[in-house]
Amino acid sequence: MKSNCFEGVVVEFICPVIYEKNWTNTCSFYNIYCMRTTEYIKNNIDRLPNGYVFTCNDFMDQVESREALVKALNRLAASGRIVKLAKGRYYKPEPSPFGELPPSQYQTVKDLLESQGKIFGYLTGLSMYNSLGLTTQVGNIIQIGRNEIRSSFKRGKYTISFVKQKNRITKENIPLLQLLDGLRFIKKIPDSSIGSSCRILQNRIENLSEKEQRAMVRLAMKYPPVTRALLGAILCDLGQDEITGKLKESLNPLTSYIIPGVSKAVSSAPEWSIK
Repeated sequence: MKSNCFEGVVVEFICPVIYEKNWTNTCSFYNIYCMRTTEYIKNNIDRLPNGYVFTCNDFMDQVESREALVKALNRLAASGRIVKLAKGRYYKPEPSPFGELPPSQYQTVKDLLESQGKIFGYLTGLSMYNSLGLTTQVGNIIQIGRNEIRSSFKRGKYTISFVKQKNRITKENIPLLQLLDGLRFIKKIPDSSIGSSCRILQNRIENLSEKEQRAMVRLAMKYPPVTRALLGAILCDLGQDEITGKLKESLNPLTSYIIPGVSKAVSSAPEWSIK
């Protein structure tokens, strides 16, 4: 390496041989580092359950270079060891006789439901109807109940949509909110009659403790009037008239609610102006 002066400016000339040698050493070190990063990620992925969805952030506490981490994950995805769900999101595939299974709907959208132990959303819609036994259908739309909603978007094969929930969302009240959502959207449950859906939901409500039923009444006050009326009728059929007072008082006595088929499943429906 030598220096030349030109009008008072010192110009450094780097020997091409030395530069090439240093660059080669740097590249070799970087490649070794990337390989070690890949091995570290492989070992951690092996310990994850099948179907678990993860991001780069799950490894950043042990890997200094985000660039090396992203390259390692993309390399593993290209090899089929993991599957890319969406930008920056991957999962460990679960083998089956019919091919690799996708992650559960909860795993697919868990970042939209909770973060760092704080719950701010819950699964509702078709996936919830299916888990409650209201329908056998499973679609490509995942609905999420949240206080703050956003526009629908695609993630993998799913379309993610949101339903406004006016109640505070907690771990304890999510099962009650899901039941109330079933009552609210009872006309939209596919592959099931309204009467059949009513009977299933009534059985679920009957199995709740009185404390939970009272909590359900409190939560229902932020639902539409027709939902409150249907819950009141179901509770009356279950002999819980004494806890339905607030529901009755919140309804307009001159308003009727049209839910075809309910009166065959819920005998108290006419008392709540349900036709």
